[in-house]
Amino acid sequence: MQSTKAKYQSRFIPVAGTDDRLRLFAGSANIPLAQEVARYLGMGLGPMVRKTFADGEIYVQVQESIRGCDVYLIQPTCRSVNDNLTELLIMIDACRRASARQITAVMPYYGYARADRKTAGRESITAKLVANLIVKSGADRIIAMDLHSAQIQGYFDIPCDHVYGSPVLFDYLLSKNLPDIVVVSPDVGGVARARAFAKKLNDAPIAIIDKRRQTHNVAEVMNVVGDVAGKTAVLVDDMIDTAGTIHEGAKILRKEGARQVYACATHAVFSPPAIERLSGGLFEEVIVTNTIPSDAQFPQLKVLSVANLIGETIWRVHEDTSVSSMFR
Repeated sequence: MQSTKAKYQSRFIPVAGTDDRLRLFAGSANIPLAQEVARYLGMGLGPMVRKTFADGEIYVQVQESIRGCDVYLIQPTCRSVNDNLTELLIMIDACRRASARQITAVMPYYGYARADRKTAGRESITAKLVANLIVKSGADRIIAMDLHSAQIQGYFDIPCDHVYGSPVLFDYLLSKNLPDIVVVSPDVGGVARARAFAKKLNDAPIAIIDKRRQTHNVAEVMNVVGDVAGKTAVLVDDMIDTAGTIHEGAKILRKEGARQVYACATHAVFSPPAIERLSGGLFEEVIVTNTIPSDAQFPQLKVLSVANLIGETIWRVHEDTSVSSMFR
């Protein structure tokens, strides 16, 4: 079978002769990913000075003229979330004041997305608050990958291109020729994601884990809806934070007779004690992408790159061509 890497690269052919009006800059959150995106586009990252003062204030200066240019700023708002978000806002403001024609914030990971609605009194909807901050700072467009919920696109009063990292994940899974796959949603809210994922895996059946969450980052699994006995269970989620949901889900899947358990997620947040939970022997593999930089290492971990996908999205936005057609 053709390798996943070759198959993926053949779908998104690297761009040659990039328009001089296109400029690419990277924040400090995930420079290796930004460098990969730049290589895909056949260009370099623009020069930018980033400094932090003794009291924690962030300073940004663009070191080349971007007047009249279309600027793309690659910056996931991952750990340290507040610093990276502030840096993105300052980068956008610097480019606006430098007379950029259009500023696009490329956010492989959108922090503060989990509070996307009010579930109790006196709560903040931080997903909307962050959207307001980005728009007010001067961004003209957003490119985001695998938002925690699709409704967040509507929080922006500017165009928002929602990109999916799932093609990278299911291409890798298909290359492994796994037998008797059942795609498992770790909760009811992820059913639509699991169903779309299953369709790409040759219309595999799905199962749902019914759980009750007692408090933030603590999940109590109740039961499994669907048949997983003797099958290869693929748990699909948008992110793995403390791995409580995935870990409890894997335990009940093993209890219900699943022969193998794989975990798939776009965003590897990996807050403690995620590594201990994921490397404890419940999973054959934990498959994530490089939207968030991580130095985590354990035998079951497999990290896939989404650089080509992001690079192709940037090029299509710049050329005013369809982004959604990439996922058909």
